Amino acid sequence: MSLSKRLSVSSIRSESPLVFAAAPNADAEEWTKTWQTTLARDLIDSPVVSVDAETTVEDACELLLSKDLVCLAINNRPTSVPGGSPFDGLFDFSDVNAFLTLAATRHRWSAEELRENPRIDEIFTAAKAGKVPVHLVSNLSEKNPLVILPHNAAIVSLLSVFSTGTHRVVLRATPPSTDFAGFVSDRSLLSWFTNQAHETSTLHTFLSNSLSSLNLPSLYIYSAVVAAKASESVLDAMKLMSDQGVSSIAVIEEETGGLLSAVSVTDVGKVVVPSQSNQILSTPLKQFISMIKEPVGSTDGADRYPVYSVLPSSTLLYTMQKLIATDSHRLFVTDESQVQSPYFAPSPTTTLCGIVSIVDILSLFARVANIPDVDPTRMRHRRASSTSTSSSPPSGRSPEHSFLRSRSSSRTSLGRVPAGTNSLRNSVSSLDSFQWAERVPRP
Repeated sequence: MSLSKRLSVSSIRSESPLVFAAAPNADAEEWTKTWQTTLARDLIDSPVVSVDAETTVEDACELLLSKDLVCLAINNRPTSVPGGSPFDGLFDFSDVNAFLTLAATRHRWSAEELRENPRIDEIFTAAKAGKVPVHLVSNLSEKNPLVILPHNAAIVSLLSVFSTGTHRVVLRATPPSTDFAGFVSDRSLLSWFTNQAHETSTLHTFLSNSLSSLNLPSLYIYSAVVAAKASESVLDAMKLMSDQGVSSIAVIEEETGGLLSAVSVTDVGKVVVPSQSNQILSTPLKQFISMIKEPVGSTDGADRYPVYSVLPSSTLLYTMQKLIATDSHRLFVTDESQVQSPYFAPSPTTTLCGIVSIVDILSLFARVANIPDVDPTRMRHRRASSTSTSSSPPSGRSPEHSFLRSRSSSRTSLGRVPAGTNSLRNSVSSLDSFQWAERVPRP
């Protein structure tokens, strides 16, 4: 089954408008003064929860889900150089997706490719031994680097980090404490700017500009939209996100070409990992979307389906509010002919023409603050350039086949998992060891 990488259809407009709305210099200087004096610690949105470096990937996944965490800090190993950071790295749902994808496509790696990728080789070796420690999978996605900022870091420091594609930073606690105050996410910073718009009339005026009037690099680049067809599988989507270095993809209805929904690495972590059925990897994305949305409204009987799209005429402020409301990292920009609907009924008039992400918007603020080297695509470029060139499944055998056969016929590092036990262990434990038994059919 082929992957729909980046949509290749030409954009309705091939490039951004030639004239961009810009913030007046005097206003920008006043905003920047506030950004330089507001402390990042006021934006902390989650605690720093750490695990030992030798914790298994299975147990790390279980902790993310059971504690409803977005990220874990990985403690240093005893062999680490003393005097540095106490953490070896971070582990989040992007890394979960990269690891699951690696497990599902492991048979594609040749001996030569493993020699060129010693970290992957080390993961495979650990899998054969029956246990993959989480430190090996930390930032496997190359989207989750460890960035630690001092206790007195300001908003501009956050902009410098987030405008390159990093999603969170760790803040140190106020001395003399040597502990850590917590995580600050790019979403928390976006929320702060949204609130500032209600307190600063000049900023509100600037954010009232339409997306089409702003210098957002991906707005009219249709090829920047990473998408999959509704008939493609969950595994296809997982690999696509991993290969392209994105945290979510558009799902397109094949008959109409309309935007059906979005699938993210968090959806993979929260739905695929706890699943008790191996068949979820081959589930069509259209069906998977139903599984994602099913819990929404289950407590009050209301069906609420967030629309992950905006129009070129949508204001920047509205777009920021929608990113926050839908708890997403990116929205898909659709042609003006789309009729907005509270439901995900695909429309034959829906035409994707670009994307707008939290990173894009924060990079816009970074340029206003005259921060150098602003590149919202840097993280994606690094990930895309480092993916394996071995992308085609072996002839006559799908990636799902070998992976599902290996999971259903082998023992895990925990032993045979009895029916009715924790569904996460039932799903992930066999992924954690990959079970490289000789009885698994090889292409």
